[in-house]
Amino acid sequence: MEICKRNLHIIDWETEVDLNKPVSRYPGNPIISCDDVNRVWKDPKYQVITVHNAGITFYNDEVIMLFRSHLRNGISVIGTARSRNGINNWAIDPEPSIKPCNDKDVFAEGTNKNNLIENEGGGAEDPRISCIGDTYFITYSAYHAMEKDKVRVSLITTQDFKSFVRHGPLMDVDMRNVVIFPEKINDQYYALFRPNDHTEDHTGGVFKEIQIGCNKDLFSNNWILTKEPIMRQAGGPSTFGSKIGPGATPIKTKYGWINIFHGVRGTMDGNPYTLGVALHDLKNPEKVQVSNIPILFPTKADCKTKEEEYVHVPNVVFCCGAHRNEDGTIFIYYGGNDTVMNVGVTHEDVLVELCLKYPQNPLDGVPMYPF
Repeated sequence: MEICKRNLHIIDWETEVDLNKPVSRYPGNPIISCDDVNRVWKDPKYQVITVHNAGITFYNDEVIMLFRSHLRNGISVIGTARSRNGINNWAIDPEPSIKPCNDKDVFAEGTNKNNLIENEGGGAEDPRISCIGDTYFITYSAYHAMEKDKVRVSLITTQDFKSFVRHGPLMDVDMRNVVIFPEKINDQYYALFRPNDHTEDHTGGVFKEIQIGCNKDLFSNNWILTKEPIMRQAGGPSTFGSKIGPGATPIKTKYGWINIFHGVRGTMDGNPYTLGVALHDLKNPEKVQVSNIPILFPTKADCKTKEEEYVHVPNVVFCCGAHRNEDGTIFIYYGGNDTVMNVGVTHEDVLVELCLKYPQNPLDGVPMYPF
């Protein structure tokens, strides 16, 4: 059987990806660690212990990374880093770009400022970036300071990554992940949603579902979600069986929209996170094909730290951002153990082939290919 293979040349790095190894890790990982940030954020209140879960986009011929970091007090903030090639030589802005908001921030007209300040006092996490026209729409998880697990995915916009405007929650219900498609489809905006739940270990329940919704106006919280999820796990022996959620902003290709998502399978020793891939129809994103085979498992290579450095959550790879190059290569930016920022490379042909040859039923996770 012929296996889809692609030879890739990235700066001074030669590698190969195929259906057995869909993602190749950059040998220089991690690309950003807490040491790199702390050399810039020298104020003790901004010293961090993690760098992970970053949104990615292009601006002014640079790759922009919005990364999440835990401060030492446990609250998450979002910082900005910039690189010409998206691999190395990252320049980090002098202080966090997005912090728990206060009344000195810029709020869009009509935003309930006091509610938003209260609702994200516990931190801002996991940004995703969708560039639409000349505006960058950033969704992020805003955590309440006092109510455990209360989280509203909220919206910030910017046109220059220097000034940011807060628009408040996308919906008036708890959500954990919301990722906006980066262009209108059939005269509507679409987004992928993973509702929040209150299970004890953050698995099961609606954590096993991804919904899709549409909206005529991105500045309105009038998102209309489908009654049934478009992706769901029944809980069987799947690598994604206990939890799934959208990850990076969907990537447009000639084959369809590539959706890099995360999945969890509960084990007797915790909940390892893997990365999966799905393919949405270009004109009807509710139609989706899901690869039953993950594209990246967590390994020791994903969290290289000094012996005395903190490691936040073992056995996790988690992606909030990826970008496609003109030759079809895709850079996947992922957090390792919720501790450091890494990058891996793949090719759209390989990811699509996994979805087409080794699919699962999108509504229960059961494999649809013979063993």
